[in-house]
Amino acid sequence: MPVIKSYMAKPGEVAQEWWVVDASDCVVGRLASEIAMVLMGKHRPTYTPHVDTGDCVVVVNVEKLVLTGRKWEQKRYTWYTGYPGLSSETAGERRDRHPDRILRDAVRRMLPKNKLARRMLAKLKIYTGPDHPHQAQQPQEMKTLSRRGS
Repeated sequence: MPVIKSYMAKPGEVAQEWWVVDASDCVVGRLASEIAMVLMGKHRPTYTPHVDTGDCVVVVNVEKLVLTGRKWEQKRYTWYTGYPGLSSETAGERRDRHPDRILRDAVRRMLPKNKLARRMLAKLKIYTGPDHPHQAQQPQEMKTLSRRGS
């Protein structure tokens, strides 16, 4: 009886590609799930859970992201500063101050909770305008299904 072996990728064996995503009119959660899949490498047939087989993702126009419903006023982000009490702000306030943190937190929470996820998140580059400094890597356009109205 022939033995069928499973393929397991080894570190440094998989070549990383670069993708660029235009976040204009994209819903935050839907876009974050697509980006998390690419960062983890689940879009490849050589996905291996214990090896970083994902690609690098560059996101532009992140200030034009969309939240559905009344989340800009109702959704709250809380954090602990080390002093008594919690600090919090609405999604609209966070968009005005740090629009990149909305998408980065959404993607971070969709990645596995381990040390490998920190390396995956480091491959996510987020920019508020339409320009980015990663033209030398020749990023490919990533088609997203998360556009509003499509």
